[in-house]
Amino acid sequence: MSSLQLAILMIIVILGSLVPVSEAGPAAYGLCQAACAAAVVACYSAAGLTFGTVTAGAGVPAAAIACNAAFAKCSAACAAAFLAPIP
Repeated sequence: MSSLQLAILMIIVILGSLVPVSEAGPAAYGLCQAACAAAVVACYSAAGLTFGTVTAGAGVPAAAIACNAAFAKCSAACAAAFLAPIP
């Protein structure tokens, strides 16, 4: 994994850890999902891939699997924003 990919994954983890303290409800959820999508596209791009064109199966690049795992974690963290009370 390159240093750029590692940096992108660290940003995703940091953003994901900040989501639960957000209290904006549906608006925060939408913004969070948009940030996750932008991050996964950047992660794929850093790996020389195009997001949405790699299918699961044998021969999937390890970078795509790492990007997908980070995207899943980020998206799951966004659910906390949706469930948080609206101030």
